[in-house]
Amino acid sequence: MDDQLFETVYSPAVQKEIAQYVDIIGPPLTKRNCQEHVELLQEVDVIFSGWGAPVFDQAFLDKTPSLEAIFYAAGTMKKLLSEEVWSRRIKITTANQANAIPVAEFTLSEILFSLKNGWELSRQLKEKNYVNGMYQSLVGAYQSTVGIISLSQIGRKVIELLQHFDLKVLAYDPFVSAEEAERLDVELCSVEDMFKRSDVVSLHSPLLPDTKGMIKREHFQSMKQQATFINTARGAIVREEELIEVLQKRPDITAVLDVTYPEPPVEESPLYSLPNVVLTPHIAGSAGNERARLGAFMLEEIKRYTSGEELQYEITEALYRNMA
Repeated sequence: MDDQLFETVYSPAVQKEIAQYVDIIGPPLTKRNCQEHVELLQEVDVIFSGWGAPVFDQAFLDKTPSLEAIFYAAGTMKKLLSEEVWSRRIKITTANQANAIPVAEFTLSEILFSLKNGWELSRQLKEKNYVNGMYQSLVGAYQSTVGIISLSQIGRKVIELLQHFDLKVLAYDPFVSAEEAERLDVELCSVEDMFKRSDVVSLHSPLLPDTKGMIKREHFQSMKQQATFINTARGAIVREEELIEVLQKRPDITAVLDVTYPEPPVEESPLYSLPNVVLTPHIAGSAGNERARLGAFMLEEIKRYTSGEELQYEITEALYRNMA
């Protein structure tokens, strides 16, 4: 994995504990130098990895004839796994769920701040347009409506956090049944209906052929006054030029974008200058001390693996097909 991130993901304490369950046969490798250590790769039964991993394709797997499992202390592995991984029946476990925690927390903070119309009012105050909050026209976090697009791992964690607040939650997910929605205490609706009814819409869909460009002009045009759109998923799910067009015509709505397409936006993109756009540099996922949680999750997985227990965060081939 990326050598600059290794110590922040696998802390010294976690490394020491992992060594109680497996024999560590060499120093940490990167995808740049791992091919130079074929003698080590041929011996390994398990690999601990993370951001900056190599692609686990046939060429790599040919060098790891004994490989049984990959422990990936990061989020998506969408571009890293090949058909050969599944045909070899190599077990894959990731810290996807650990990485979902800070994304959900970030989303919650943005939802609550947006319901106070915080971004627009902050801009107004900097322009010396002061009106006491008591007299502001804003929704607030009491009995307002929040829309969640996709009940993914992150979407579900956001809903779980929102249960602590007196809010109505709408959800769109074509794979979720009415019974499951009732258990989650959300109302299922269409994407169109959600944009019309919600004070805040938060996107959590995986980027798949069916979801690319799914969110478009008509959705943004239909948003309520002072509504907010939050994207911590993938930029390509949104038709960005159409979003920009609507934001230029409707300064009352706000877009909070932690991801864009491309990322970062091109140099001349209006996203940099539009006052009703909040750009953050892909910080919703694990950052700073949060990264150590990823390695800690993989430590718990190796304990299960070496004791013959079922892995808690294992990715199957079927799950992998629909993952972000």
